[in-house]
Amino acid sequence: MKFRPCIDLHSGQVKQIVGSTLSDIKQQENNNDQEKSLATNFETDRPAASYAEMYKKDALTGGHVIMLGKGNDEAAKSALAAYPNGLQVGGGINSSNAKEWLDAGASHVIVTSFVFHGGEIDMKRLSDLVDITGKDKLVLDLSCRRKPDDSTGPYYVVTDRWQTYTDVKVNKETLELLSGYCDEFLVHGVENEGKRCGILEDLVLLLGDYSPIPVTYAGGVKDISDLERVKEIGKGKVDLTIGSALDCFGGNISYDEVIEWHKKENE
Repeated sequence: MKFRPCIDLHSGQVKQIVGSTLSDIKQQENNNDQEKSLATNFETDRPAASYAEMYKKDALTGGHVIMLGKGNDEAAKSALAAYPNGLQVGGGINSSNAKEWLDAGASHVIVTSFVFHGGEIDMKRLSDLVDITGKDKLVLDLSCRRKPDDSTGPYYVVTDRWQTYTDVKVNKETLELLSGYCDEFLVHGVENEGKRCGILEDLVLLLGDYSPIPVTYAGGVKDISDLERVKEIGKGKVDLTIGSALDCFGGNISYDEVIEWHKKENE
């Protein structure tokens, strides 16, 4: 099991945002007065490239740069240039620009909305994308939520800044089908993302049981014990991203302690 780092970008800055408030980004692009309605845990003037250099120094692989809305290309490319082939990139990736991002230094491109089109898996778009990137350079983002009126029901893949439900359930069948087209999965537990309220244990369990390929879970980590908890219930097969809870993003978990845990785990 590995710790996977992250760099989340909004308006060109490194930020940590509560995932369920991301619908406000689209409004902000049209109305700057909406900025205050986006729940932000952390923001900094520290360049994205500086975080990438830190991750490179600590030999962390498979981390992700996520572009939340417009105005992030320059910052994202600076991070990729600082750690070539060490970071994945996502946010607005499609068949027209995927190669550009791989050429810019991304190890993989991360895709959701382009493939989960019209509420279902668009197999033609997926196949076209694989033709461009190759299976080994593609990560499918299966970030998911439960329906508001079904608190114990299945998780559904969500798109468009995690606000639009698809008809695609995250289950054994979906994971097996899509594993034939990509190298890894990235799964944000959207309801807990950025809230530091604990991981979605049933989702981690599902991923550990049924994902045939590497998978990274993100969302809700509140203390360092969650690393061991994900290792246990994910059967060592689910990697973990920690964002808002890390001290380098304004949280209370020591980044250095997480690195120490990661290195011992991967000796």
